[in-house]
Order: sequence, then structure tokens, then C-alpha cells
Amino acid sequence: MKNRNKTLILLAGLLLLLAAGLSARTSGEKIKPDEQLLQEAKILIFDKKWEQAEQKLSELLSRYPQSPFYAQALFYKGKCLSEQKGKEFQAWQTFEEFLKRQDMPEGLVEEARIASLDLAFALYKSGQTSFAQILTDSLNDPSRVIRYYAAFKLSYLDDKKIARKAVPVLKKLMAEEKDQELVDRAKIALLRISPESFQEIKDDPVSGGHRLIKIRIYEKGKKAPSVSINLPLALADLALQAMSEEDKNRIKQQGYDLDRLLSDLAKSREKLVRIEGDGDLIEIWIE
Repeated sequence: MKNRNKTLILLAGLLLLLAAGLSARTSGEKIKPDEQLLQEAKILIFDKKWEQAEQKLSELLSRYPQSPFYAQALFYKGKCLSEQKGKEFQAWQTFEEFLKRQDMPEGLVEEARIASLDLAFALYKSGQTSFAQILTDSLNDPSRVIRYYAAFKLSYLDDKKIARKAVPVLKKLMAEEKDQELVDRAKIALLRISPESFQEIKDDPVSGGHRLIKIRIYEKGKKAPSVSINLPLALADLALQAMSEEDKNRIKQQGYDLDRLLSDLAKSREKLVRIEGDGDLIEIWIE
């Protein structure tokens, strides 16, 4: 949903820019070739013709290095490259070049920085581990939007030593932000990184006292759990959200409804649910 909204915003912006360009022209005024290339590229982007749009933008950048539209062309070229498989590194380089320019349009800066972080994350996941530094450096960014976004991205890393660097940012977000949806996202991110951090959270006696929901996930052939969550019952929904889609699907395949499972467990201090499949084991109980 978030990516679709970003795409709609980008497309709406493109339409506004095109409309503004057309309304500003008199009937006798001729459009300059660099601006013509940019407008043609934007139309191709609107139609999701990424390669053709990239070619137009590359031509503008090559032929008109002094163009007032140069920075815009860089941004949109980065967008085109990011939509093409195998061009993630080129896209990241292009966004970074855009972000170093003095003439970059302010309205595109935040989107370019978020796109750069998305690409850094994708490149790290593909095996280019040096990009983890870019994500961790962004935790100290002056913009809270970028700090939060970097912390959320880091929470998905398998290397928990690196991911834990996001914990202070997530805790600060939870303490200071008023937006409950944002706070809940931070809680889920923190659960992915460090479930034990929630041991310090006090329960609301009305919503569950000191009872805890406990989740242990054991991978095939391993005695120690790969996932270990102890969470106040009042935050049990977050514990389930923190589980991976693979584990959730495994539970559903065994015939368990997660909402009913939680309700049944809450009624008994003794009941233990064990879910086995392909040698893996999931245990869920409340005590």
C-alpha cells in the first residue's frame, strides 16, 4: 500500500509539472531541447516505460550538462534505474549524485534519500555488505523521517549485531512520538531485532497483569531457538505481527487460526501449542 501511494504521488507530481510547463507557455514560444527531453521522459515514466525514459534522461545529462533541468533529470533517471532489475547499484549512484548537487529541488530530496536507503538495503541483502554502513550512518541523520526509516530497514537484517544499532532510535521514537501507528511500527521493528527489550515494559493490570505470551521457534536440527519472544499479554498482537510470514503461513497450514489461538491460550495458564513441520518446531504458550 505504501509503495502504491508513493507511486501515485510521483505520478500526480509529474502531471502537475507537465501542466505547469504547458500553461506557462505562449503560443509563439518554443520549448528548449533539454526541457523537451525532460518532458518526454516524464510522459514515458507515467506510462512506466522505464528504459525509454532512462534513454531520454541520459541524453539530456550527456548533451546539456549546464541545463537548469540537470538535477531533475538525475532524480528521474535514478527512479527509472531502480525500476529495472539488475540496475540497483547504478540507481543508488544516481540518487547519491543527485543528493550532492546544490541545485537539487527541495521537493524531491526526501524521496531521493528514502529511495537511496531502499537501494542500499537491497544491495546489502544481495551480498554487498558494505552498504550496511550507509544504513547505520543514517540513524544519525538530522531528519527524523530518515532516522526512523533507516531504523525500520535495519530491523529486517539477519545480522542482529548490525540491526541492534537501530534500537536506541526505535526506543526514542516510542517514547516521544504521538502517532500511535508509527509507535506500533517501532514496537514491531524492535521485536524483530531484540524481543528481550520488552522485558522492561510494564503491563497494564486491566489488560493482562504480568502474564506473558511466549513464542519459541526452533529450526531443524538446532536445540536453541532461532526466535525467542517473551512479551506482556497486553502486547500479544505485536508478538504475532513480529513473526515472519513464513512462520505465520506454517501455522495456518497446520489448521490454526492465530486470533482464536491467542484467545484460547489466554484462557489457560497451562495450555501449550506445538506446531511442527519439515523438522521445525513452533511453541506458543502463556504464563
